[in-house]
Amino acid sequence: MVSVSTSSSQATDRASNLLVSPPLLAPEVAAAALAPRLLAQAIHSDFEGGFPEKEFNWLHEVGLLTAALPVALGGADLAEPEQTLPLLNTLKHIGRGNLVMGRLYEGHINALQLLQRLGTTAQVARWAADAQAGCWFGVWNTEAADGVKLEPLANGQYRLHGSKTFASGAGYVSRPLLTAALPDGGWQLLVLPATEKEPKYDASFWRPLGMRGTASSRADFTGLEISADDLLGKPGDYYQQPWFSGGAIRFAAVQLGGAEAVFDETRRFLQALGRTDDPYQRQRLGEMALLIESGNLWLRGAADHASRPTAETDAEATVAYANMMRTALEDICLRVLQLAERCVGARGLLKPEPFERLHRDLTHYLRQPAPDAAQADAGRFALDRNAPAFQLWHA
Repeated sequence: MVSVSTSSSQATDRASNLLVSPPLLAPEVAAAALAPRLLAQAIHSDFEGGFPEKEFNWLHEVGLLTAALPVALGGADLAEPEQTLPLLNTLKHIGRGNLVMGRLYEGHINALQLLQRLGTTAQVARWAADAQAGCWFGVWNTEAADGVKLEPLANGQYRLHGSKTFASGAGYVSRPLLTAALPDGGWQLLVLPATEKEPKYDASFWRPLGMRGTASSRADFTGLEISADDLLGKPGDYYQQPWFSGGAIRFAAVQLGGAEAVFDETRRFLQALGRTDDPYQRQRLGEMALLIESGNLWLRGAADHASRPTAETDAEATVAYANMMRTALEDICLRVLQLAERCVGARGLLKPEPFERLHRDLTHYLRQPAPDAAQADAGRFALDRNAPAFQLWHA
């Protein structure tokens, strides 16, 4: 289990020292260089109860844990709108190495973006110091009937009740962001210092097809108390658009990385068997290459759309484009998987071939919520407007 024993003052001092030594490589370059190591290591945490703990340290060593922070706080400004394409490519490369790590890192990036958008200057500085010290952040929002509730106390503290499900990185994510229901029905975002106030974790339900090493659990927060300094933003801020739904472009980028890994392993497998002259294999690889490049063009299009000057004010268009992009990437990934299956046959689906794990992980990770609603939203947006097709997304 990853734990952070550094005190708050020590973390701040350490963050200050690191400001003079920025990462040697840009995040996108560092992630691309790290991907082969992640791929080779992935098998060691591919079991229920496993977790890529060693990989945590690798990302920390190359500066990726702080990349989404401002340069002034030791980061690389990866959360800035004009850095959207490098951000998506960074996520893609981590996913190419290990989809489990891509899933966890996307949650970490999401959390750091929320902190900077909604936190006070003092809060951002405190949490940036935590990230510099090696803290892993995440966003835990999914819940069942006993969802998390926030009870205000007379002493200015708050008491938590209830639990979250699909809490990825449970026991390792030391700064999870949670949504909690207030007595008046509002939803408040908070950052739980989980190393000091540890929830009760139950991983018994986590028996997945793929993504086994994410350490996803049911996390029960009942009885834990937090201070007002742990509250992030105002009630309802988390669900503001376009940020809430527009963030789908991040996990879609990770998924494309998984598809690229499937492509690479399929080609390696065929080359090792000497099947490169087979006309049918050539046709399949050509189609896979077309699909992968189409996915990369979608990443560029999504980055252009998310970084346009009106991205925040024209929230409907931003969300609709993100939903269109995630729909397209899902279809691309599913088609790549099907073609790869035909290329490698039964032999390629056997362990220890990495394709077996890659197939399971990508299939599982593609099951993001409400895929049909996402596509329907893009259609609704188009039907509500009269702009010709060439202007619909670029007006």
